[in-house]
Amino acid sequence: MTTKANLIAVTIDCDDPRKTAEFYHQVTGLPIAYAEDEYAAVSDGTTSLYFGRVPDRKPVEWPSADKQFHLDFRVPDVEKAVEEYVAIGATKPEFQPGVTDEGVGWIVLRDPDGHLFCVCPEK
Repeated sequence: MTTKANLIAVTIDCDDPRKTAEFYHQVTGLPIAYAEDEYAAVSDGTTSLYFGRVPDRKPVEWPSADKQFHLDFRVPDVEKAVEEYVAIGATKPEFQPGVTDEGVGWIVLRDPDGHLFCVCPEK
């Protein structure tokens, strides 16, 4: 039997950990638990996102097979949340696989450091 592991956090490489933590604090409401030049975190003690400084990190193209991960967030109103996130620094790529002729399923955004995340409706 394999030893069960509990996920405690996801660490995201970025150019400016403080700035990235502040952005995700605003998106998630998670408190900023730690903020230094090299490392920062948002956490409520259960859910945690960590941010580690990697100078000159280059975001991947979107769409691209080079994408390694993205975050998904559920919100009550996708279009309103997208508007708010863009106002605090996110950008909206042109390619949107979750938007069809039938409506909006989800919207892909980039955080200020270029990481992709999806804004998904509550179900």
